[in-house]
Amino acid sequence: MNTDAVATVAANPDTTLLAMFWSAHIVVKIVMIGLLAASFWSWTIIVNKTLLFAKFRRAMDGFEQIFWSGQSLEELYGSLAQRPVAGAASLFVSAMREWKRSFQTPTASFRGLHARLDKVLDVSIAHEIERLESNLLFLATVASAAPFVGLFGTVWGIMTSFRSIAASRNTSLAVVAPGIAEALLATAIGLFAAVPALIAYNKLQGDVARAQARMESFADEFSSILSRQIDQHVSGDKAA
Repeated sequence: MNTDAVATVAANPDTTLLAMFWSAHIVVKIVMIGLLAASFWSWTIIVNKTLLFAKFRRAMDGFEQIFWSGQSLEELYGSLAQRPVAGAASLFVSAMREWKRSFQTPTASFRGLHARLDKVLDVSIAHEIERLESNLLFLATVASAAPFVGLFGTVWGIMTSFRSIAASRNTSLAVVAPGIAEALLATAIGLFAAVPALIAYNKLQGDVARAQARMESFADEFSSILSRQIDQHVSGDKAA
């Protein structure tokens, strides 16, 4: 606030949020706009991730129902290999692709196949987790930094208000209060951005952990199935 703004506030105080924003110092305005933009982007991420995790859970449920229904692995692989998949289906397709690749040569050997399949499953899980975790770091950053950015705007606004008040030599409460309220608005916006981001980040990280545990459980079960298949092939080769 400058000296003219102080005189205007004293004559006609307006404490609406929009009025406080327009009468704030340019630095405080930039801080507020940045925090509002961060809040908007945070909510965009929150909504997008909520929809993504809901879709992920539906895909996992649908695939596991089909997988454990007794359908042939070859048939299931043929129906999934040519279309985009996610979650456990992605793990299944990657492992089956490595399995089939191992039999494409006449001198196919089972040596190291189980280790390769485990590695493929681990890499597929890592890719899925990376996709689920994308942009969550932004929520963590907003949750931790937004209050301090808002506090910076508040401190700057109070310093400017006090300098303007000293220049006008008017210390009445009607003059002091609006300037301080404008400055505190930056902190309020910082908290408005930080609190939802923090809650959403913790909730979504929990969802990621549950998704990872579910995929790892499927990978262990599927790896056991393929391991039994390998043992049967090896036993058949020895018998022959």
